[in-house]
Amino acid sequence: MKEIGFTQMVSVGCGIDVHQKQITASIRKSSDEVETREFEAYTSSLTSLREWCKTEGVTHVVMESTGVYWKPVFNILEEDFEVILVNARHVKNVPGHKTDKKDSRWLSKLLLSGLLKGSFIPPRDIRELRDLVRYRKKVVGQIASEKNRIIKVLEDANIKLSSVLKVDGAVGTKVINDLLSGETSAEQLSRHYHGKQKVSKAEFRRALEGRITEHHKLMLRIHKDSISDKEAQLERLDNAIDKATEAYRLEIDLLDTIPGIGKESAISIISEIGVDMSRFPNEVHLSSWAGMSPGNCETGGKKKT
Repeated sequence: MKEIGFTQMVSVGCGIDVHQKQITASIRKSSDEVETREFEAYTSSLTSLREWCKTEGVTHVVMESTGVYWKPVFNILEEDFEVILVNARHVKNVPGHKTDKKDSRWLSKLLLSGLLKGSFIPPRDIRELRDLVRYRKKVVGQIASEKNRIIKVLEDANIKLSSVLKVDGAVGTKVINDLLSGETSAEQLSRHYHGKQKVSKAEFRRALEGRITEHHKLMLRIHKDSISDKEAQLERLDNAIDKATEAYRLEIDLLDTIPGIGKESAISIISEIGVDMSRFPNEVHLSSWAGMSPGNCETGGKKKT
């Protein structure tokens, strides 16, 4: 069968197959001129890979977005080459003929032919901001989970505090602190009642009648200590985020003018897409990248979900 040729769009390119412990790289200068080498994933080996690519005159590097294993390789190569990160689904090789060397050679061939579309990779400062913002969201979720666990412990002790007020509010905190200090009388605990609450004082007192044990107290202390630790982490993250967004005050203020977008949402948007909108051809591409637009899958005149 006659082989189909493609116009060569890149003079010298390198295709990299990335794994946790091993990196397989193929430098291709033409359809026939290709060399493959294997490297370890350590920084010293990745530096050797970079020097080899420099020696061979590589201008473009391509690799698959394999978990987080592509990041160390990208960090070493991004300053010296145009690095293209591609979706593994878009560059599948022939089934039944898959090896690391063949994968790297196949990537290098697609690269030289100009058939690859790179994924969006924001600059380093935006990537670092993204790490902070995403982890902050995790910590906020962990705090919410610990508060829910406190409610479960109180329910197990027959104390229906969450039915009459916010457990993490000022009154709820005072009641829990009294319980931990040994005060179990509903009459005494109800002294924290004030007129702004939505229930009557009698109902508030009934909600505090329960049977709290030493085990319940232990679990409450553990959850409260965990919340305190995570709130300290949250404060550190907020300080780091404020420092990381100093250069983007104008963009944050502009995003803040959109109805429904506050400061935190504006920072989240910038942490995901950056501020350089030239990376997206138009707003349609941006919404598609963000997963806001449905994809097309039509066969036989029928559209599949």
